[in-house]
Amino acid sequence: MSEDCIRLEFDVDSENFASAGMASEAVKTKLKQLGINMQDVRRVAIAMYEGEINMVIHAKGGKATVDIFPHRVDMILADKGPGIADIDLAMKEGYSTAPDNIRALGFGAGMGLPNMKKNTDAMKIDSVQGIGTTIYMTVNLH
Repeated sequence: MSEDCIRLEFDVDSENFASAGMASEAVKTKLKQLGINMQDVRRVAIAMYEGEINMVIHAKGGKATVDIFPHRVDMILADKGPGIADIDLAMKEGYSTAPDNIRALGFGAGMGLPNMKKNTDAMKIDSVQGIGTTIYMTVNLH
């Protein structure tokens, strides 16, 4: 892998569960092609997938930007959804604001943000009610 950054950008559709996970799968494929350690590939894919699902469930879609560097992967997930009212509460395992129809589909168990944090080396959430949420995540590569 060269010292240059490889940038991947994806639009995440609102309420489109059929396409949810396409960005994380594309990133996973690219990381494998680059010969990245499989444990690191898995961590990035989980964090990306959870973020995508959150954008599909809670926001009106959004944009995912992934920068692959020789020693880390940076992910930025930005949406224009309702925002997160209480980030500390949202970070608790099992807490969810997903509606019943989403839970009936098997989503919205309240593990998205906790799983994103567990699978990254750094995570920051900027959220403004009525404006949207941007999540910054980094996975260091081994």
